Amino acid sequence: MEENKGFRAVAKFLIASPSKVRPVADLVRRKAYPEAMSILENMPHKGARLIGKTVKSAASNALDRNKKLDEDMLFVKEIRIDEGPRMKRVWFRARGRADMLLKRMVHITVVIDEIGKAGE
Repeated sequence: MEENKGFRAVAKFLIASPSKVRPVADLVRRKAYPEAMSILENMPHKGARLIGKTVKSAASNALDRNKKLDEDMLFVKEIRIDEGPRMKRVWFRARGRADMLLKRMVHITVVIDEIGKAGE
């Protein structure tokens, strides 16, 4: 009784703010794979490039494991944007003061599945 959970790819410890990557992920969630890739390739955001690489990797995993699949038969089932650790850097300011600069990281998880199998 094994349920098909789709094919996934995970990209961890990417230097980008999760709050800036999440709106990009909302645009391609539950879309067909070719449509999602065309949206991501035409966006100027850094998050679009990072999500595009992860979506492409998940699709490659799906096509490698199941030779009968075609790119047109795939859709983005799930995209999860999780917050990673923060790198702390010192930012020197005027009059001998210093601020803490937080370089945020993000973990991107993409699940791709076949159209029709997941109740579409």
